[in-house]
Amino acid sequence: MSEINLFELISNGQANEITSSSFYIEKKLQSIIEKNMSTFFGVRFIESEYRIDNGRIDSLGIDENNNPVIFEYKRSSSENVINQGLFYMDWLVSHKDAFYVLVMKKLGKEFADKIDWSLPRLYCVANNFTKFDENAIRQMSRNISLYRYRLYGEKHILFELLGSNVVNKDQSDQDGNVVTQPDKKYIDQTFSSRYEKAPQKFKVLYENIKSYTLSLGDDVTENQLKLYTAFKKIKNFMCVEIHPSTIILYLKLDPTKETLVSGFSRDVTNIGHWGTGDLEVTITDDTTYEQAKNLIEKAYFNN
Repeated sequence: MSEINLFELISNGQANEITSSSFYIEKKLQSIIEKNMSTFFGVRFIESEYRIDNGRIDSLGIDENNNPVIFEYKRSSSENVINQGLFYMDWLVSHKDAFYVLVMKKLGKEFADKIDWSLPRLYCVANNFTKFDENAIRQMSRNISLYRYRLYGEKHILFELLGSNVVNKDQSDQDGNVVTQPDKKYIDQTFSSRYEKAPQKFKVLYENIKSYTLSLGDDVTENQLKLYTAFKKIKNFMCVEIHPSTIILYLKLDPTKETLVSGFSRDVTNIGHWGTGDLEVTITDDTTYEQAKNLIEKAYFNN
């Protein structure tokens, strides 16, 4: 896969290329990610080297949407980290009680009670992957992301998303397995159910919002969870809820730096709500949708 070239601008308009490298010991990469997991990936670190029946999970975390996350680090080009990670994910979704107890010990019962098994994720991190790895994840019914890292000098690290497979909530059950006909009792109050029951006007509005947001960049993915949809790059930048007469956006923007408009936008920093984002935007028609576009774009570029 192609290398990213990074240059340092120096005096007189000249530039020096900064050559990339990788960690000689992969354990150092693991340690840096675990200390900065929230900063790098929007994931809260839970446990390192978590021992299970037939091995150890490199790193365990929980993301902004309260979904469990497994991190596995590829130590050599011959190591099949994807299959190994899938084995660990299968174990995790079959031992939810063990993960619940772990989170409760680390973060408390209130946090553990919020665990959402809609989209358990596997992040594979390595200094490189093959073209076969990227193709392989597209054939799998699991939520997998491949990240290549590169070091630039002693103070800069780059994480490049090479491939991501997202199985949305309306495609998977609580164990993360693809199903064609979800249990209707389970989805009665889900985002999918509310979308199906919404007036046609709001279905069209949502599809317009979705299309516009995905068009902002190839790095945008839609993650449909139980009660809302999250649009994210590496981290969430917008969450969306559908209601009978409105569509509500929660944008990762600082409300104190935006001009708030009564009935359209408000600061929900200290108001409980599903999803992430402190700026709430209410969309009721095409006019408010057009108004929201600039804010959506701003949230995309700011995160």
